[in-house]
Amino acid sequence: MGIRGYELVGRALAQAGADTAFFIMGGPMNDALNCARDHGVRLIDVRHEQAAALMAQAYARMRGTPGLCIGASGPGTINLTTGLANALVDCAPVVALGGASPLTEFGTGSFQEIDQLAIMRPVTKWAERVHETRRIPELIARAFREAMAGRPGPVYLDLPGDVLYGTVEEADVVWPRPLDLRPPAASAEAIASCLALLKAAKRPVLLSGSGILWSGAADRLARFVEATGIPLYTTPQGRGITREDAPGSFPLARSTAYREADLVLVLGTRLSYVFSQGKAPRFSPDATFVMINTDPEAIVSAARVDLGIVGDAGLVVDQLSQAVAGQISPDRFAPWRDRLKAIEDKKKPAAEAELSTDAVPIHPLRLCREIRDIIDPQTILVVDGQEILNYGRQSIPSHLPGHRLNSGPFGTMGVGLPFGVGAKAARPDKTVLVLHGDGSFGLNAMELDTAVRHGLPILVVISLNGGWTADPERTKPGRDLGYTRFDRMAEALGCHGEFVERPEDIRPALERGAAEVARGRTAVVNVVTDWRARAGTVSFTAHST
Repeated sequence: MGIRGYELVGRALAQAGADTAFFIMGGPMNDALNCARDHGVRLIDVRHEQAAALMAQAYARMRGTPGLCIGASGPGTINLTTGLANALVDCAPVVALGGASPLTEFGTGSFQEIDQLAIMRPVTKWAERVHETRRIPELIARAFREAMAGRPGPVYLDLPGDVLYGTVEEADVVWPRPLDLRPPAASAEAIASCLALLKAAKRPVLLSGSGILWSGAADRLARFVEATGIPLYTTPQGRGITREDAPGSFPLARSTAYREADLVLVLGTRLSYVFSQGKAPRFSPDATFVMINTDPEAIVSAARVDLGIVGDAGLVVDQLSQAVAGQISPDRFAPWRDRLKAIEDKKKPAAEAELSTDAVPIHPLRLCREIRDIIDPQTILVVDGQEILNYGRQSIPSHLPGHRLNSGPFGTMGVGLPFGVGAKAARPDKTVLVLHGDGSFGLNAMELDTAVRHGLPILVVISLNGGWTADPERTKPGRDLGYTRFDRMAEALGCHGEFVERPEDIRPALERGAAEVARGRTAVVNVVTDWRARAGTVSFTAHST
């Protein structure tokens, strides 16, 4: 019996384990979307395809499996690219399906004809086009495998209209068999070399990232840190492996820890600008670097690595835990931790005082303190913007792994609201709070409508400093945006809105917003903040904003 290509799409997505797709309707994908829904895939239609790709990224991070986004041909598919580029740099698995003009009309100037594959290849780890209807299930299955294999990342599959609407006999369809893909462990020699370096070290630090989360080994890494007493620092996406307000955590001593460390273990992340590529003066030129990564390219391309270990982050943590048992105890590094604790204790009162300012206009740190004090450890926190991103990074701790999202190393503005909606779709049992700058909020603000229409209530807090970034010297062209009443816009879309101008009013507004979210209604708290407040942070580049 004959079967259409779009029917195969629905069946193949269900077989691959997809349960949610973020999309905007359009040809030639409409019938494929209907068939996907018929096979149990929840459809969440959005207001811009960039947001669809970003929602899929957040969904993937919350679930630990690939997120799915779908675009119509031409502009619809190309609009996915910013979100896919962000996922590529952030190593997040996203499967993107794009409708395309018919294969038989390539080169004739058909409607929306453009080489989508050439556009998608630079922003994905794998991209392919389906040329035969019977191969649709085979290539959809491969797309999901490629997204998770090795270093996770986005993939793209091009689906021309004539392939989608072609008919084949079911007996001719290529249905893939299940694949059991096991990640690699490290060699015994590599583990022995790492153990020898740990024994020789006096001031080690451990830098961890998302790799440990994709390995599902955050709890095992926390036990390793406790067993060895090695100070742990993470990328923004890897936060929460250990409680950041715990006695053994020293976030305010980060600069000293990096500068004075004699051994740096880099686990499941790259030496990007987040860690100044491991270069002096942020790190000692005499420090020894060990990088553990499932992707050899991440190791060989690093600016400085003395020992490279290819292996899955979780498996290598298990191997190291066995190796250090009876060999290394927390006492070995007690003087080093005492040194960091002394710095932490010295800086903490001043840091807390900054968070408690009653200044008007409201200082962003006061807003961050009120958020810190109102959320519980289970809250998923999304932070997006310029100044508020950096202030939030400094002042709001994380308590659980996988409960904090930002744009990652690519620095895409506007991820906050889509990430929040995607996270809520993936984890409806969790409270989701999005802390936005006003500039970044405007980029995908209409996704409030998506949250309302699909019953995905989130709490959105906007730091309204009237522009893209702080500008105390008034020198930045195009910086000013004005003080938009986003709360009124939100009310027009069916949300609860709050407007705050004084610090003592922040907490009551947040509490009212949280109560509305608990009742199933998205809430927006619009807080006027000081346009002069500039967050101190490490420069991203010599020419960063």
